[in-house]
Amino acid sequence: MFEGRNLVIASKHEKEKVIAPILEKELGVKCFVVQDLDTDLLGTFSGEVDRIDDPIITARKKCLMAMDLSNCDLAVASEGSFGQHPTLSFVPADDEFLLFIDKKNSLEIIARELSTATNFNGAQINTEEELNEFATHANFPSHGLILKKSKDDYKNIVSGIRNEEQLQIVFYHLITNEGTAYIETDMRAMHNPTRMKVIEAAAFKLAKKINSLCPECQMPGFGITEAKSGLPCKACNYQTSSIISHVYTCKKCSFIHEKKYPNGKQTEDPMYCDICNP
Repeated sequence: MFEGRNLVIASKHEKEKVIAPILEKELGVKCFVVQDLDTDLLGTFSGEVDRIDDPIITARKKCLMAMDLSNCDLAVASEGSFGQHPTLSFVPADDEFLLFIDKKNSLEIIARELSTATNFNGAQINTEEELNEFATHANFPSHGLILKKSKDDYKNIVSGIRNEEQLQIVFYHLITNEGTAYIETDMRAMHNPTRMKVIEAAAFKLAKKINSLCPECQMPGFGITEAKSGLPCKACNYQTSSIISHVYTCKKCSFIHEKKYPNGKQTEDPMYCDICNP
């Protein structure tokens, strides 16, 4: 279905470096980017432009923008969010979505990678010691930094800082003229190798999902749509919150398949049971 077709990667932040090799190998497509695509119009991590839509809608808009500019009917886009992990308190997370659109076959496939591997952070600083401490924890200079007057001030923002000299110059300019500075990690993919790795993991998931065909209609994208809990406790047989089955659904023909015991075990350790270990 995809062999030999052109696929536009909707990115201005060099995400094609990790996405293209995977999709070209796994799908047989020929990936390219359009240079005049400005995805920053849909939102920026540094805050100058607010993202008004959720990640899926934003990724879809990116795909459609790239398709219009390139006259290509096959596209993929990535959209990430950063903040507290949804289930792990006080743990920062990178939540990446990859969206694949095939206009020719009216197909849309989504992959997600939620990772705690991120340097996402920000802080108000006043001294060189605080500057250097933040930079060290943020993996600078392999990872870019952003400096500005305060968290919500975007007038004199300097992003993409990747060398010590520039970091010092911008910091002392802010301290001298404003009396304070706000530093944060630059989360754009080309300035954040850690994030690029998470996008790469999402691309592997996407390729695997695209190559998963529906047993009934053979359409790509036959993936998990629901995870059911209720794996019984090995000691008391009480239904725990652990996964007992995955439900696969075809978006094209609505065929449903339930796969029991996806994690290779039919009972759960009593330590995860609310009765045995309340």
